[in-house]
Amino acid sequence: MSSKEHKAEEPWQGFHGPNLGVAIELYEEYSKNPEAVDEDLRELFDVWGPPPISETVQVSQSTTSQDSPVASYDMMRKFVSAVKLADMIRRKGHLASDINPILKNKKDTKMLDLDQYDLTEQDLKQVPVDLLCPDAPAHVKDGLDAINYLKEVYTKTLAFEFNHVHDFEERQWLIKMVESGMYVPNLSRQQRLNLLKRLTQVEGFEKFIHRTFVGQKRFSIEGLDVLVPMLDEAVREVVHEGTKHVMIGMAHRGRLSVLAHTLGKPYKKVFSEFLHVPSKDLVPAEGNNGWTGDVKYHLGADRQISEENTAEATVSLANNPSHLEFVSPIVEGYARAAQEIRTEKGFPKQDVSKAYSILIHGDAAFPGQGIVTETLNLSRLTGYQTGGSLHIIANNNIGFTTETYDSRSTTYASDPAKGFEIPILHVNADDPEACMAAIHLAVQYRKRFKKDFLIDLVGYRRFGHNEMDEPAVTQPGLYEKIRKHPTARAIYAEQLASNSVIESNYGDQLDKEIQDSLQAQYDEVAGNKSKQVIEMAPPDVVVNGLPKVKTNVPFNTLKEINEELLTWPEGFSANQKLEKILKRRLQAFEENGKIDWALAETLAFATILHDGTPIRLTGQDSERGTFAHRHLVLHDRLNDKVLTPLQIFEKANASFAVHNSPLSEMAVVGFEYGYNVRAPETLVLWEAQFGDFANGAQVMFDQWISAGRAKWGQKSGLVVLLPHGYEGQGPEHSSGRVERFLVLAAENNWTIANCTSAAQYFHILRRQAKILEKDSVRPLIIMTPKSLLRNQVVASSHDAFTEGEFLPVFEQEGLGKQADKVERIVFCSGKVAIDLSDRVSKSEDQDWDWLHIARVEELYPFPKKQIRELFARYKNIKEITWVQEEPKNMGAWPYIESRIREITPVGVSISYIGRTHRSSPAEGDPYAHKKEQERIVTESLTRKQ
Repeated sequence: MSSKEHKAEEPWQGFHGPNLGVAIELYEEYSKNPEAVDEDLRELFDVWGPPPISETVQVSQSTTSQDSPVASYDMMRKFVSAVKLADMIRRKGHLASDINPILKNKKDTKMLDLDQYDLTEQDLKQVPVDLLCPDAPAHVKDGLDAINYLKEVYTKTLAFEFNHVHDFEERQWLIKMVESGMYVPNLSRQQRLNLLKRLTQVEGFEKFIHRTFVGQKRFSIEGLDVLVPMLDEAVREVVHEGTKHVMIGMAHRGRLSVLAHTLGKPYKKVFSEFLHVPSKDLVPAEGNNGWTGDVKYHLGADRQISEENTAEATVSLANNPSHLEFVSPIVEGYARAAQEIRTEKGFPKQDVSKAYSILIHGDAAFPGQGIVTETLNLSRLTGYQTGGSLHIIANNNIGFTTETYDSRSTTYASDPAKGFEIPILHVNADDPEACMAAIHLAVQYRKRFKKDFLIDLVGYRRFGHNEMDEPAVTQPGLYEKIRKHPTARAIYAEQLASNSVIESNYGDQLDKEIQDSLQAQYDEVAGNKSKQVIEMAPPDVVVNGLPKVKTNVPFNTLKEINEELLTWPEGFSANQKLEKILKRRLQAFEENGKIDWALAETLAFATILHDGTPIRLTGQDSERGTFAHRHLVLHDRLNDKVLTPLQIFEKANASFAVHNSPLSEMAVVGFEYGYNVRAPETLVLWEAQFGDFANGAQVMFDQWISAGRAKWGQKSGLVVLLPHGYEGQGPEHSSGRVERFLVLAAENNWTIANCTSAAQYFHILRRQAKILEKDSVRPLIIMTPKSLLRNQVVASSHDAFTEGEFLPVFEQEGLGKQADKVERIVFCSGKVAIDLSDRVSKSEDQDWDWLHIARVEELYPFPKKQIRELFARYKNIKEITWVQEEPKNMGAWPYIESRIREITPVGVSISYIGRTHRSSPAEGDPYAHKKEQERIVTESLTRKQ
């Protein structure tokens, strides 16, 4: 082989198309100034010379002079310009595309004009096709054909944005799929007829409701009708690939059509909800729509798919109140839970092919609500990834009455996704076949790369935000165009007729058949009205509270588990200081030993795993613990290897997962709630770094965790850990805002606790684990300690674990022994109880016979029975005092006062001791805090004369 042949083949043999074009462009820069390219390229060009341009160059040069450097350079410049044009079409063709059905004049086509690149059509004819588009079909013969083909591909009703995808393999795969046309399904005549029929069903359903229920809200899909067949196709394709669960999350626009068609909700049931016609299968009831229910365009549904040649699968639409995008992380949690196997010890095994999440976004909400980017950020994180979700922006180019220029600072609604390197397709909602192609590409990308994909479905909103709204008041020009614009069904029917796929009148006949069918189903429902009264009360299993369960564990079991967890594999070298601290836990089981908070938690987790219940714990810094107390995950000081003892200990019979979460509350809490709903057998815990951080997830608590069961019959046993206690760390790191959770407490919707002993914490966790799959299950909110984590006052003796149980009311040891002498009972909750206990223990010489202290460990449900029993033992009390650290308008007092008054014996006074009313939850100055704490404790323990 000659040196010349070797030069031509080896260094450039892997270069073609856009890659070769880039190499040619860099060589042009090198030929002008070698220093303009990096050193590696400079060496390559020095040794091997220019990239091979192909025989076309030689032919073009031969017409002038084989020895003319000017001709060679001029041709290379033309080639480079052609490559630049092809690259510009790929990168910016979407700006010149036909993706907006209504506003067709907003295109930037000048950037693709040949004169912008000093090219003529004749120039392009001399450029080889492979240099511009190696995956072009056979009919593309030269460079001019290639450029025209690329314009056809990138600037029609389907437009692409891939340039922000950094991974070379992914980007090349996307380009190949698009330019080869491999992503475009070859629809048969029957498939086209089915597509037309589906569009006719969607339009017919919406038209019928609009005509029949005048002025009633439905948030119609009209203008984006093709969303339904797109969802149908996505479900069909992924189920065909073996997916068992398809989880869909969306806001209210178009929801009724998705329920009726993709989820198969009977038209008669939808009509019944509009007519307020109850029947035995429509009455809101526990397990269906809860007992208070929700409006029809917030409800979810499940559908079982079991058709011929199709594996069994479930399609679910998540319940979603009018908080738009906030359902997104919840659906991701559903998907992750459905993908994992938790029945064996260790980290849960995950198979991302088992579940697929589809999130439908609003075009104003996608860039407007931070929950979107929080959720997108979860998509590639170890503890939260689900193998890629399909995002569809239902883009009607308006938000209620707000124009795009007032609702976003980006060119497209989809632009926030670029920061996460998510491929983006923009597709015209009036072109159903292009929409089907977009779905096919999205599904194939997820299958190959296990990453998110986004389709920006660009359409319009035919009516106002709701059906009582007149949109022409704020957008008169736009709605003048929309009123004249034909529907997607009509456009597609005409297209099929013009291509002789259907007869010219077939579309109208189909529309009439569907309208007749809808009318018949409506008449059947309307003729069966009844005056049945809907019962809106919780079921007995909720009213009756939690069942009695055993949570104590034998001493030997606890001791053996503790020893095993502290026996690490040979060769593992933990941090030396930490190793000493953790090994001290062995002393906890010696005679008179005590178990502190962190060890109690570890033992609770270990025994729960031993019982066969999986555990998932997440939160900011939860692996170690914000206060460096937990250390469930150990790091080898020599090689950074990680060890999680709870995943490897022999007595475990279920999986254990702990993850440090991203700096997000809203999305992570939503994810964990969704995970818990979908994996009800799993103890799922979310821990705030500080309790006040739960503020960042308030929508999740308000709309889902507190009320999901009453509205939708959606059960949850989620555990929320909120570090709480006044330590002088300022306003925000003091209060977990227990008052907010208490305000939302009703109908036994959750348990709210503030434990003051390690054993209490141990038992309440074990109790929660034992009720997870019972009908009485409910979320658990725990105000956890900070400084008390290491305080030996809250450490518990062995018998509290081996013989005890969780006590809703926990009485101060050493007080109240002489019942007839007790005049004041101090009720309190949380850390202030330890402050009181500490003062009493340090003042043993004082006479405390007049005083008793009771800690309300379970704030909700309020332990009325236990407190009444306490009152019955102390006949001579004169005063009941509630003591708290929080301001009077915060903490438990606003909730406690009326409940205490209701059961306090006649003639006994009720008082409050704590901070006065405040707008801020705590002092910002440590000295002021200390002084105020001292006052509260002193006043609480001072006998009235």
